[in-house]
Amino acid sequence: MLGKVAIVGRPNVGKSTLFNRIIGQRLSITDSTPGVTRDRIYAKGEWLGREFNLIDTGGIEISDAPFQVEIQAQAEIAMNEADVIIMLTDSRSGVTDDDVYVAKLLYRSNKPVILAVNKVDDQKFLDNIYEFYSLGFGDPIPVSSNHGVGVGDLLDKVLEALPEIKDKPYKDSICFSLIGRPNVGKSSLTNTLLNDERVIVSNIPGTTTDAIDTEFDAYGRHYVVVDTAGLRKRGKVYENMEKYMVIRTVDAIERSDVVLLVLDAETGFQEQDKHVAQYCDEYNRPTIIVVNKWDTVEKDSKVMNEWTKKVRENFKFLDYAPIVFLSAKENKRVHTLFPQIELAYESYNKRVQTSILNDVFNDAIAMNPPAEFNGGKPKFYYISQVGTKPPTFAIFLNDPSYVHFSYLRYLENQLRKNFDFFGTPIKLSLRKRD
Repeated sequence: MLGKVAIVGRPNVGKSTLFNRIIGQRLSITDSTPGVTRDRIYAKGEWLGREFNLIDTGGIEISDAPFQVEIQAQAEIAMNEADVIIMLTDSRSGVTDDDVYVAKLLYRSNKPVILAVNKVDDQKFLDNIYEFYSLGFGDPIPVSSNHGVGVGDLLDKVLEALPEIKDKPYKDSICFSLIGRPNVGKSSLTNTLLNDERVIVSNIPGTTTDAIDTEFDAYGRHYVVVDTAGLRKRGKVYENMEKYMVIRTVDAIERSDVVLLVLDAETGFQEQDKHVAQYCDEYNRPTIIVVNKWDTVEKDSKVMNEWTKKVRENFKFLDYAPIVFLSAKENKRVHTLFPQIELAYESYNKRVQTSILNDVFNDAIAMNPPAEFNGGKPKFYYISQVGTKPPTFAIFLNDPSYVHFSYLRYLENQLRKNFDFFGTPIKLSLRKRD
């Protein structure tokens, strides 16, 4: 499981700008108006080849400003979840009463804290950092979120403080999680798989508030099923418990070998389903799309094909994921899940012999040579599998910039077709060879 890093501080010190700088995209809203970031925001960060989960938080201050109680509660939850905390301050303002207040909260967290002083865009502001020693967190690191100055030094310190990646708690087992929006039947499906009333089932959305792990045996194999809370749309999540559920669900996905994305055939496809599905894609897990409550659908010769078409249209980024139609309540077709889980797990761990891999790769290029792109034509040398979970391949060529994304997609499809990577994402990395 990846380590977690939270960015904490008073309003308007540049937390969201630093967050966006580290993850390499504009995800958090940045504005000079204090209080724009209210809920925690999660994304993956990476530095020197090591990934971690990054949490952005709202600004904490001593005031009766709107939402301040909720913002502070969110930030405190982020502190509790984090392995390392970055306290961000502002070199232009100096140490404020709000900074001291935040520091006192961090003392109570008993977590490693790295103090960063932002907005050191010019050498003339460098001397301002010495004032921040008074906060008691050791040497302050001068940074500029806007220009990226000092961010590398900050991330070096973060990696030093992060614990080693933990091994999965279950060995010799296939661990799979059930995710989806609220009330699609995840807990009912868990109980049916276990043949036991282990998990509370209710038609009130939000009954499950944490990820629940249960071990069981089926068809000669040991499994762990993780039932998770329903994920709501980000804009509709306000309560502390709701946001706590999101990171618990992400943790469940991270420790899973396979993820079951559960949809509701009774209410039909909703936009929130797509939002939930993006977690499977972001964390590179084998995915099986489960259409539950199939007993509520009026059957004819076309309905399954229509549902399949609708799912494929809405989840184009999960085109490798098989679709299973079942009814957890009526225990119909539930047994069809296990062969799919087994195949997805095998594909997730699959290795391909290098010589056979290159034969298929060269045949694919010969059948459909790449066109010129960006002022040049790619010349491919060879391909090598460099990892599993998911299967990851390095392609060596003269210049990666000459490869159009559609041709990379073509090569991925050829690998899938020839080596049957069932249910799992695969990653292709283009590398220049001099």
